Amino acid sequence: MSRDTREWAWEHSASRGTARLVLLSIADRIPDEQCVAWASLASLMRRTNASRNAVRGAITALAAIGELEVLDGLNGPQRSTVYRLPRAAAWLAKTAAARQDDPDAYIEPPAEDDPVPTLNVERLRRHGIWPRAGSDSDPPRQNLTGSDSAPPRQNLTPPRVGIRPPSGSEPDPQNRSEPKVNRKDSSSSAARLTSATDWQVDDASLSWAQQQGHLARLGEQGLQAADAKWRHHRGTWSPRPAATWAADWRSWIAREHSPTPQRPNLYALPGTPAPQAGMTKADLHMAALKAALDEPTGTE
Repeated sequence: MSRDTREWAWEHSASRGTARLVLLSIADRIPDEQCVAWASLASLMRRTNASRNAVRGAITALAAIGELEVLDGLNGPQRSTVYRLPRAAAWLAKTAAARQDDPDAYIEPPAEDDPVPTLNVERLRRHGIWPRAGSDSDPPRQNLTGSDSAPPRQNLTPPRVGIRPPSGSEPDPQNRSEPKVNRKDSSSSAARLTSATDWQVDDASLSWAQQQGHLARLGEQGLQAADAKWRHHRGTWSPRPAATWAADWRSWIAREHSPTPQRPNLYALPGTPAPQAGMTKADLHMAALKAALDEPTGTE
């Protein structure tokens, strides 16, 4: 289910910068269609390579545009913060309802008035999320997440001047051998950014495409055509880490359909001819760009 939530975040979220990274980090933890997950502030700092204040500001910004909710009445393992992506939950519910009778039904884009499903708190217990303590009837909570324990929750407002966090709180990494977030000698701070056009498909992504059956389903030429279309649509995006492009590329390939007379390829570029044998990747890119100049895609 996290894949569908990540797809919503990539394709429909209005977030930008650090807020988008925080949203994707939480979306990656979503276990079901309710779009609820827990995350500690320290884990979000590590995953986004951002400071404490930057992550807090991102959470505030996401809440302001209605894409993130802080569920104050719930706690995750070790009293970690619980979040919900309400617009993603509304989108998944809308998609499920439309495809109940017709798996190939066209889905209208997300709208502000799409209803958000009612939260079923009981179902969250299986994921280690419980109502806040205060009831004697509540059974003891267990840490279901293994070694990734989360520190006590902190106030999302910026800390006051002169107040220092207690020793061993969230800014300290769980593994003492790891560098602290945003330290000058941290290798993660020097992560290289690249554009979608310059990014090369890595061996892990090719192996994934083969193991998941996408190479057999699309064929070598179909996979190259899908890659060319992905680069066309992502060509205007700002430079990002290679790992981010790899995740987005896999999501695109997973959604790509083999064109048939009964089921046209929804992600095809208008006017793009079928790839010919012997065409190089550069030829495919040039054909895609020429087609885009002749007729707008309408899918950006």
